Amino acid sequence: MNRFINLVFFLSVSLSSCLFPGTASVKLRRNYYHKTCPNVENIVTAAVTKKFQQTFVTAPATIRLFFHDCFVLGCDASIMIASSDGSKAEKDHPDNLSLAGDGFDTVIKAKEAVDAVPSCRNKVSCADILAMATRDVIALAGGPSYEVELGRLDGLSSTAGSVDGKLPQPFFNLNQLNSLFAANGLTQKNMIALSAAHTIGFSHCSKFANRIHNFSRETAVDPALNQGYAAQLRGMCPKNVDTRIAIDMDPKTPRKFDNVYFLNLKKGKGLFSSDQVLFHDPRSKPTVNTWANDSHAFKRAFIAAITKLGRVGVKTGKNGNIRRNCAAFN
Repeated sequence: MNRFINLVFFLSVSLSSCLFPGTASVKLRRNYYHKTCPNVENIVTAAVTKKFQQTFVTAPATIRLFFHDCFVLGCDASIMIASSDGSKAEKDHPDNLSLAGDGFDTVIKAKEAVDAVPSCRNKVSCADILAMATRDVIALAGGPSYEVELGRLDGLSSTAGSVDGKLPQPFFNLNQLNSLFAANGLTQKNMIALSAAHTIGFSHCSKFANRIHNFSRETAVDPALNQGYAAQLRGMCPKNVDTRIAIDMDPKTPRKFDNVYFLNLKKGKGLFSSDQVLFHDPRSKPTVNTWANDSHAFKRAFIAAITKLGRVGVKTGKNGNIRRNCAAFN
C-alpha cells in the first residue's frame, strides 16, 4: 500500500512539473538546513525584526521584492544583483525601479547575520533568506505565520531584459492577471490571495494617475472608484505632482496585514484597476466577498498561495549556487 501511495505521489509531482515547469516543490523541504545551519530561521527572524523595528516599510518592501523576484526567472534572488558596466540587471528594469531599498537591505542584513555564525557562513542562499524574511515581515505586520520550504539556490543570471512582460501592471484586467499567474502555475484563487499583499505598502501617484485625472474622454475619474476616495486621491496626488510622492495602498489599515483589502474593494476603494477588477468581475467577486467576511479563510488561502509562489523556478544543482554577496555573482 505504501509503495502504491509513493508511486501516486511521484506521478502527481511529475505531472505537475510537466504542466508547470516553473515549479519545483519536490526539491524544497522545511528542514533543509537542519545539519548545516540549524538555527538559521531564528537568526533571520532576529535580523528582520530589528530592521522592521527601524521602519515599517521593511514589510511591504520585502514582500514586493519576493514577488518580483519569483515572477522573473523564479525565486532565485536574481532581483538582488546589482548592475555592472556591461550588464543591466533585473533591479534596474523600469518595473523594478520603485522597489524600496529597505527590502534589499533586509535581505543583506539577514545574510550578514547568518554568515556571522562560522558554521553557517556561505551555507544559506540569498533566495532562501528572502523567502524567510518575507514570512517574517508578514507575521510582524499582523499577518499569518507559516512554515517556509527551503533549499533554493541563487540564480546565475540577472538581466533587465528578462523582466519584460513578466510582472502584473496596475491596469491589468482579470484575463491578463489570470494569464500571467497561470504562466507561473498559480490559479485565480492564488492570484486574488496574493493581490491582498496590497493591504500594506504604498504606491507612487503615477501608477494610478489615469484613474483620477484622465480616465476617458467621457469622464476624468474612473467610475469604478468610490467618489469620496477619488476626491481624496486627487487631493493627495494632483496633476503634475512630485513623482516621489507616494500614498498608502490601503486607506483603512495601511500598517496591518489583514483582509480589509477585500472590504475596501467592496466599497470601490481598490487603488489600482487591477485591484478593483477583482470585485467588479463576476468570476472573482465571490472570492472577494468570501474573504471580506472570513479573515481566517483568507489567511489559509494566502499561506497556500505564497507557499506555491515560493516554488516557482527554483534553482538546484548546476543551475545555481550560494552567493557570498547577495548583490553580486560569485
